[in-house]
Amino acid sequence: MRRFLILGLGTFGSHLARRLVENGCEVVGVDRSQDVADELRSELAQVHMFDVTDRKALESLSVREFDAVAVSLGDRMDSTILSAMYLKELGAKRVVAKAVTLDHAKILRHVGADEVVFPERDMALRLAARLAWPNVLEDLRLAPGYSILEIAPAPEIVGKSLGESRIRNRYNVHVIAVRELVPDRLVVAPGADFVVKDSDILVVLGRDENLEKIRRR
Repeated sequence: MRRFLILGLGTFGSHLARRLVENGCEVVGVDRSQDVADELRSELAQVHMFDVTDRKALESLSVREFDAVAVSLGDRMDSTILSAMYLKELGAKRVVAKAVTLDHAKILRHVGADEVVFPERDMALRLAARLAWPNVLEDLRLAPGYSILEIAPAPEIVGKSLGESRIRNRYNVHVIAVRELVPDRLVVAPGADFVVKDSDILVVLGRDENLEKIRRR
């Protein structure tokens, strides 16, 4: 069983903790609020109450034994930086920290955070994509310059096979999967003879400049 430590059980931290538990993981949480601790105590393996900038308190948790530690302290930038630094000094395998600003993110990386996330910004970008391009159902940044899109099929390719639709040749992208709503299943690496239905969702991988053509069609 994978084990995770979450420092800060506010909105983001508590949602992350609960989802990890649902996924079969063991989660230990830390927060300075008695009310938050009481609310989550029955759902998590352990909940501790202390200031996460207390190095000795962090050391007592044996942070090196967790698969990863997530730091989510709202707008308390100094506390996030200190706790991330202490975690790395104490041997944490992987530290994921929530940043407030770009400068905050730079400092977090400088003190050793393995990954920095901007939940509000990332959700805003994904929502903006769905609002601006109605055919785009999901937009996932895979790596710099590359993304994965979930798109509704254009009317002109419904009833055609992927080979006949020439999506790969026209846009230089790859259909890596199809989510069929009827029947409810996922087809991974569909062949050229897969016939697209109007209820299907195409999962497409490619360079951002090529995916841009699909977004705007």
